This record gives sequence, C-alpha cells and structure tokens, in this order.
Amino acid sequence: MGKYVTLLFILAMVLSLAPCKGAESAAENRQGTSSGTAAGATPTEIESNLDKEAPSPSETPADMSGNNTEASDGGKKILVVYFSATGTTRKMAEYAANAMGSDIYEIVPATPYTAADLNYNVGNCRANTEMKDPSCRPEINGSVANMADYDIVFIGYPIWWGEAPRIISTFMESYDFSDKTIVTFSTSGSSGHNDRSIMELVSGVVWVTGARLKSNSSQSDVADWINGLGLGIALK
Repeated sequence: MGKYVTLLFILAMVLSLAPCKGAESAAENRQGTSSGTAAGATPTEIESNLDKEAPSPSETPADMSGNNTEASDGGKKILVVYFSATGTTRKMAEYAANAMGSDIYEIVPATPYTAADLNYNVGNCRANTEMKDPSCRPEINGSVANMADYDIVFIGYPIWWGEAPRIISTFMESYDFSDKTIVTFSTSGSSGHNDRSIMELVSGVVWVTGARLKSNSSQSDVADWINGLGLGIALK
C-alpha cells in the first residue's frame, strides 16, 4: 500500500512541473518576437543588414547631402555676340567664345561697311553720318533664333566716336533681354570702353560693364579678363 502512495505522490509532482516549463518556453518565444530577431538569424547579422540600409556620410547621394554637383557656372548657357568692321573685335570675340566653350554670333550689317564708309577723315562718310544721329538704326542681316535660351550674353564692338556703333543699338532693341546678364567689351585705338548709350535701351537685366580689350590681347588675356568678372563661369 505504501508503494502505491509513493508512486501517486511522484506522479503528482511530475504533472505539476510540466506547465511551468511550458510557460518558460512561451515566455522565451514572446521575448524573441518583441526584440525583432528573425528566425534563424543572430543579432550580429541583423545589425549588419541595418548598416547596409543606411548609407554612411561619404556614400550619401548629392541630392540628400545638399552638395552641388553642377559646374561653377551653374549650367548657364552663354552667347558671345560681336560686330566687327575690320576684324579686330572678331578676334577678341572668338577668344572669349573659345575660353568659355560658348556659342558665338556675328552681327552682320545688311549693307556691309566699305573702307570709304569707315574713312573718318571724310565728314559725310557713312560711319560719321550714323554716329551723328542717335536715332539711326542700321539694318542687320539675320538674327539670333534662340535668344531666350541664353542666360549670359557677351556683346563686343569697336568704339566709334567714343561709343558703341549704332548697329549695336539695332541689336539691343531687337530682343527681350529680361532676366539675362549682359557683359560688354570693346576694341579701339585710343578711346576707353563706353556702353552708356546702349544700357538705356534694355531693362530688367544684370548689366556688367566690361572693358576695352587691346588689339594685341591674347587668348590667355581674354580668359583672365572673363575670370576676373566674378560670374563663376567655368573656363575651358
């Protein structure tokens, strides 16, 4: 009889311990789920995966870090415009366009200037007659088809009677330069640079008064002049 009592007592003890162990296993499962640990993965593997999802500062894309990846000129489109009766201004304009890798446009008079037209010693030569009349607007052959596309326009010309030729006035009044930056430059034998007569012909622009470039200026000289304008233009 005593043996049966002992066996019943041992069986009761075993049955009372089984739920405790099951509860411990359930607690472990709940704890593992709340920590976010995936089945079959160690905590070290999970941390490694999280590191790969967030780029380090050195790997952060430019649009996230705020870094500007554009060129120093901000991708602005530039046009060099020039009028040259003898070829001196043409050379300076070509130097400027080459330095910036920009487009270039020549102002071509509908009626070309002859040597006689430019003989300033003759009082009624064509050049003298035009310059005596501020309202004169010599006709231009052709036009800039896509002027609206340009952000910065360089305008070069020879100095006649101390100012820009009247054909430059024709050009200035032929386009809408609003919100553009205009930079002027000139060539002459002795007179200084002057753009006052054409400044008043446009509005809503950023006007940058340039300089008189010497006839013997080199490509490097012109590049240095452009660089000194402070417009952030990337030179080639």
